Amino acid sequence: MKKQRKRPQQKKTAQPQPAPAKKPQTDRRAMLRNGLLLAGLVGAGGFFTASTVMATISEHDLSRVGQGIPTIVQVHDPQCTQCQELQREVRAALKAFEPAELSYAVANLASDTGTAFASQYGAPHVTLLLFDGEGALRGTLNGVRGRDELEATFGRLVAEQN
Repeated sequence: MKKQRKRPQQKKTAQPQPAPAKKPQTDRRAMLRNGLLLAGLVGAGGFFTASTVMATISEHDLSRVGQGIPTIVQVHDPQCTQCQELQREVRAALKAFEPAELSYAVANLASDTGTAFASQYGAPHVTLLLFDGEGALRGTLNGVRGRDELEATFGRLVAEQN
């Protein structure tokens, strides 16, 4: 029997490789525009954060009770969904009043100051304490209330002051 010879393998022809995608060059104008947009976003975010923090600090200032303006103090537990719902309703009802007519403060039960304030008046969470301008307790509301009821109650408190 005759020995068969292997055919020499043909070399594979190299396929042309696609040219690598060129990275688009960024010009100075585009870099400046992107930088300004980024700076604007960071600035707006900083302003929003700062104003939110300042509002929260102001709301937690319980020393405003008895400073000549009737004050609503909410005894608030930040983890309580009913407290959060009551806070939404109170804020909605307060929109009917001028800041010089009625003040709003929060006795946060997560802080020592808020806990001490709530203990002083024997108030559990989901409670509103209504103070006149001299700091005398005029009423207590327990539980979640609707904004219409709260607006009427706040209106009576303001009317008593005048």
